[in-house]
Amino acid sequence: MIRALSSLLVALALTACATATVQAQTPPVINAPAGPVRGVAVDGIHMFKGIPYALPPTGWRRWRPPAEMQPWRTARDATQFGAACHQPVSRGTSIYAGEAPTMSEDCLFLNVWMPEDARNAPVFVWIHGGSLTTGAGSEAMYDGARMAAEGVVVVTINYRLGVLGYLAHPELSAESRKNISGNYGLQDQIAALEWVQDNIAAFGGDPDNVTIAGESAGALSVMYLMASPEAEGLFDKAIAQSAYMLSMPELRTRTHGDVPAEGLGWWLQGQLGQANLAGLRSMDAQTLTVSAQQAGYAPFGNIDGVYLPAQLAQVFERGEQAPVPLLAGFNQGEIRSLRFLVPAAPADAAAYEKEIRDRYGELADTFLTLYPADDMAESMLATPRDALYGWTAERLMRTQTARGQNAYMYFFDHGYPAADDAGLHAFHAAEIPYVFGNVDRLPPRWPAIPDTPSEQALSDAMMSYWLTFARTGVPTAEGQPDWPAYGRAAAYMDFEDSPVVRQRLMPGMFELHETEVCRRRAAGGIPWNWNFGVIAPPLPPAAPGCP
Repeated sequence: MIRALSSLLVALALTACATATVQAQTPPVINAPAGPVRGVAVDGIHMFKGIPYALPPTGWRRWRPPAEMQPWRTARDATQFGAACHQPVSRGTSIYAGEAPTMSEDCLFLNVWMPEDARNAPVFVWIHGGSLTTGAGSEAMYDGARMAAEGVVVVTINYRLGVLGYLAHPELSAESRKNISGNYGLQDQIAALEWVQDNIAAFGGDPDNVTIAGESAGALSVMYLMASPEAEGLFDKAIAQSAYMLSMPELRTRTHGDVPAEGLGWWLQGQLGQANLAGLRSMDAQTLTVSAQQAGYAPFGNIDGVYLPAQLAQVFERGEQAPVPLLAGFNQGEIRSLRFLVPAAPADAAAYEKEIRDRYGELADTFLTLYPADDMAESMLATPRDALYGWTAERLMRTQTARGQNAYMYFFDHGYPAADDAGLHAFHAAEIPYVFGNVDRLPPRWPAIPDTPSEQALSDAMMSYWLTFARTGVPTAEGQPDWPAYGRAAAYMDFEDSPVVRQRLMPGMFELHETEVCRRRAAGGIPWNWNFGVIAPPLPPAAPGCP
């Protein structure tokens, strides 16, 4: 009897253990307002992939705002990433080239990583880069598991790209109740942030503590969102890595030398051999995407008076941007991996100096001090870096500080053997794997980051700075220097082999490019993007209000 009872107790105990094991392996289900989703649990992190946040207009409905989805009732599988938005397939030897993703017009998905016990956690929303032409929130380098392990809910998003995301056209404007067109990718990003507001609490996130972050075109998107009245109140902090504040086309008016956005749509229609909008809508999505790029179409936001009310430079200097804390910066070697931005070099140093003097007039001596002729190769890399990324970072610091918000600037100047040996010291986007803690999850052609304690320590520090900023608005890292706000001292954090606090990065750099841009804006008819150094148009004369 006793033996039988013991056997029964053992059997019950084994059954209980088996049940506990099954429960531990049961996929997590979140009952969000949008509908229930079933994800994956790994090492205390719950992952939900491929969640639709809006209905994408496709086919004959192409080029319309994202449509709100009706809630679904049964648990949706969220164990696999959704399709990427249509984009050209990267080829060649670019370090950014990877395997072609699965693509579809049905691509408005987001992904969530959360600690299993998350409650009112800060939310970090990542907007991928790729020139508004390529990329997806599912890229391995953006995996949010390691960030989530630090107590943050991470969201990565897709948004429409290229011609499908940014085409403006008179017929499209005529269809719109607001009489506008273009900016569909931006509208997607806004729809994703609205989804976050409505649903992220179910995932343990705090909808009142949302940070938007992005690199390159993702950082451009962050600036668009900061400038857009339609995004007001959807985020609380912003991070812009390698942002570039370009002149933008207006919807119907030629300005700063840019063709009106609707006019560009007419032009592209002709280039693609179509008689009207219906013809464009009849084209296969991938064929249309690739053909538009090959024709020379480049996607940008346009000033439509609704989603983008004015030039970014104007919005920020007027103090009309979102009043939120900001972290922004750029990399020492931005252009080393973007050499298509470097114009053909003059024959020799004398020819270089002559070109600069002919184009920059009374500012030529200042220019040549910053970008000297005796190191022409390096000067021609530094000029577009500073004109695009350095000037933008400094301008963001100054305008956000004037807006009464703390602004934190960084300069990424870290090298490692594989990158430095390839001539790619601190290249464009090199900081991303350090921020995400994914130094071992790189694209196939990316210079391999060594698995060493020093590299991991730098990654730990950068992730901590980024995530404490997302949590509190002040970037800190245990055992690392305090990061002062930009302020009057023009302070910044220099990420070399380790973080170092410095002041006044590249004295005179911002002032030179600010004067150049200010004069171009005052003169009109001259864009202030892509035309710097030896390909700059002659500098306009001094103008009131310009330094």
